[in-house]
Amino acid sequence: METLPSGRRAGGPMSLPGPGRASVRVGKGGVQGPGCLGVFGAPRGPGGGRRLTGPGPRSACSPAMEQLSAANTRFALDLFRALRKDSPAGNIFVSPLSISSALAMIFLGTRGSTAAQVSKALHFDAVEEIHSRFQSLNADINKRGASYILKLANRLYGEKTYNFLPEFLASTQKMYGAELASVDFQQASEEARKAINKWVKGQTEGKIPELLAAGTVDSMTKLVLVNAIYFKGSWEDEFSKKDTADAPFRLNKKDKKTVKMMYKKKKFPFGYIEDLKCRVLELPYRGRELSMLILLPDDIEDESTGLKKIEEHLTLEKLHEWTKAENLDRVEVNVYLPKFKLEESYELNSHLAYLGVQDLFTGRADLSGMSGVRDLFISKIVHKSFVEVNEEGTEAAAATAGIATFAMMMHEENFVADHPFIFFIRHNPSSNILFLGRLCSPYFLLLLLFLFFQTIKEPPGDSLPCLLYSPLSYLLWCLCGITWSQEVDVLCFLLKVLDFCHVIWVFMAMEWL
Repeated sequence: METLPSGRRAGGPMSLPGPGRASVRVGKGGVQGPGCLGVFGAPRGPGGGRRLTGPGPRSACSPAMEQLSAANTRFALDLFRALRKDSPAGNIFVSPLSISSALAMIFLGTRGSTAAQVSKALHFDAVEEIHSRFQSLNADINKRGASYILKLANRLYGEKTYNFLPEFLASTQKMYGAELASVDFQQASEEARKAINKWVKGQTEGKIPELLAAGTVDSMTKLVLVNAIYFKGSWEDEFSKKDTADAPFRLNKKDKKTVKMMYKKKKFPFGYIEDLKCRVLELPYRGRELSMLILLPDDIEDESTGLKKIEEHLTLEKLHEWTKAENLDRVEVNVYLPKFKLEESYELNSHLAYLGVQDLFTGRADLSGMSGVRDLFISKIVHKSFVEVNEEGTEAAAATAGIATFAMMMHEENFVADHPFIFFIRHNPSSNILFLGRLCSPYFLLLLLFLFFQTIKEPPGDSLPCLLYSPLSYLLWCLCGITWSQEVDVLCFLLKVLDFCHVIWVFMAMEWL
């Protein structure tokens, strides 16, 4: 029998090293990114170390692009804090760039105090010519000939009887490439919703099939602004599938679950933050223009995920300090990283209100830059995201004062991600964070089952075999669900129960029961 690194035997359970520093071995990965949109309606009433070799081309940004990157990163971390406030121990995955781009298009049409609130929350006040900067960034991201797939797309869906200012439409087209599609929200809102979902599904390679749920738009809707981002990239050094094995993943101090743990040993940019007892690892994608950055605490020291101390210290300045080239040494690392898939959905109204965007969702909103009159407000901002990390790569549909001291080592290191961690996917040339996540409970097979049965939840015609799949999905989820301990898993389980009840109702209606 073949002996694998760290005493692991092929086909057997993985024996992971302890919390000491480790070396890394990783496979290819891909990320598939999220869609983000704002739904507009008419108001219904008032209302220290050394870096040996760089990980990739981090070309020097212009001062203006550095300003945009800083603003987007500050907003990303602010949003992360708002999300963790609602979900202190659950998985998180978003594309802050997708959300920033959507809000920037809204910002084009805001005036008065509404514009001031949006600008402050997104830190746009520190950026000159904000929209032309986004125009340049979009062009850089969507460039052809890259070794990865990365698409950022925008589109407007407007009520065909409503008059939008030509200046607003021209600006969104020029700066964000967002064309206006005229639809009939008044008489055919459901058909309009399906058309929007079809566009998003196409832009995200099918990974986000339904951005807008039934009932999200209605006859009062005037404009739906959609942003979709998609990324699929292969690791520069892929993980070998033969090295992937079952291993425990510690959810907290008490609970564990079995995951598929990937392994790779190679030289990677690596750093260590003594004050936080945290490891920093950079895994470059092919072409080195994008990287995954992982912050992993040595151990779970609090009563939750073990990430509390890191999250409390996470600022723009410190993130830059922890991950900049000079503070990462390229050393031999044993990397253990779980395969995982995440699919998350958020309604961001309350999170943005927490960040100071108050008027936008009420009758006080001033969006007169869109129509010339104050008769619009944002009814809902929805964000859906998807990420898959495996041996091949990633697919995703998505501090100055008190700087911590770095301890850098030139020998072999261990990086064992067998407990919760924070990860980023960064566009290195512009230093923009494309995706941001917190993995507390990996799941892979369960999501595949969920996606499969969701596609046949509403079977076409009177196909009885298709209808039988939903009760089967319910039973499978029951069997899988008994081991779940996270709040988000409980919610998913309840949704499966509702799915089962829906099918029973269909059977009764067709007089089969």
